[in-house]
Amino acid sequence: MADSQVSLGLNSRGQRGYTSRLPGLYRLSFSERLQLVGGVAGLSEDEIDTLRGVYSTGPEESAIENALGMVPLPLGIGTNLIVNGRDVLVPMVTEEPSVVAGFSNGARLVRQSGGVIASCDPPEMIGQIQLYDVLDPEETQQRIEQAEGDLLAVANATMPGMVARGGGARTLQVRRVATMQGTMLVVHLVIDVRDAMGANVVNTAAEAVGDALATRVADRVGVRILTNLATHRLARAHCSLPVSSLGTAEHEGGAIAQGIVSACAWADADPYRAATHNKGIMNGIDAVALATGNDWRAIEAGAHAWAAHGGHYAALTRWQIAQDDQLVGEIELPLAVGTRGSAIRAHAVARVAQHIMRVNTSGELAEIMAAVGLVQNLAALRALAAEGIQRGHMKLHARQIARAAALEGAEDMRSHAQHGEMPADTEDREPC
Repeated sequence: MADSQVSLGLNSRGQRGYTSRLPGLYRLSFSERLQLVGGVAGLSEDEIDTLRGVYSTGPEESAIENALGMVPLPLGIGTNLIVNGRDVLVPMVTEEPSVVAGFSNGARLVRQSGGVIASCDPPEMIGQIQLYDVLDPEETQQRIEQAEGDLLAVANATMPGMVARGGGARTLQVRRVATMQGTMLVVHLVIDVRDAMGANVVNTAAEAVGDALATRVADRVGVRILTNLATHRLARAHCSLPVSSLGTAEHEGGAIAQGIVSACAWADADPYRAATHNKGIMNGIDAVALATGNDWRAIEAGAHAWAAHGGHYAALTRWQIAQDDQLVGEIELPLAVGTRGSAIRAHAVARVAQHIMRVNTSGELAEIMAAVGLVQNLAALRALAAEGIQRGHMKLHARQIARAAALEGAEDMRSHAQHGEMPADTEDREPC
């Protein structure tokens, strides 16, 4: 048995009993990790070759622990979008066949009326600092508010680069939160993070301010971390298009517009419908987030929390028919995104995607993403109000099935060829 197999605990066949206890896996090279996990999981040589084939030696592979390969996703380009009078090509990463097509179709409709108007708030993130076992909430809150200047100085000392670029801690707010354990105080540290998403900067500052608070109050200082409900960093988009432009060969534009308004009203009142309504919106926003190297999970969390900020979970968009027979739509949601930062610098595709979009600031990116969400929603609701969502979706899905079948056929042929035989009906097969 080779020394490497002994060190990995593998037998002479490169196998080992199935277990999730693999100490030191992160220390191994890619080949050693693949050998170990392949042996433990009982992977075939073809399966191991699949993982080896998508292996990358670039920064993406080393960005996470125990990397064993890559899971490539298609990068497509959404077309036809105009935001604030400027044409934008939209890179979108998704496995869903209808997302890019639906968006591009919706953007074409809105384009005819001048496109989407979008805006966003300053890029301010919130760091939260928890105080519990609070003996006198009112007195403690007063002491914290009186020390605001000193505490902001503590925060800014952790981010000299951000302050030099015009960002930094802006204000400090204290909230009282009633819990089963009594009243907690939650300190909100509001920080302008410029063109970064800002998570690392905010977390570092929150920890420093938490340490400073611990010396000023007798209460216990607990968790210190940012919130993904970035209510100081909202983005919004608005569009208007003639009702008549929505018509199809089978359906009149006015009827489709009424269907869109009715579907949105349903989503606003019914969380069961709202969940799917908002998922469709995030189809587009998440795809742009992935393409540009942003944290789509944080964006999702913030969006869905914002959807419930009125007291119940509701639609993120609003659609109505104005008196001049215009269908008017709008969206507002938190979009904590960045165009700078270590993760984006290390991601080559994200840099190219930003170049394609011609964005420089986080605000520009947030405005485009809000516009994408609104247009994606328009395309989905129009399909639902007209022919149903499945007709176009399944047409594109059929292509994916055909491609999968073709790949499976190619795999079968390769397998037979490797064993010196070919399927009997090879010559009679037609290409998919």
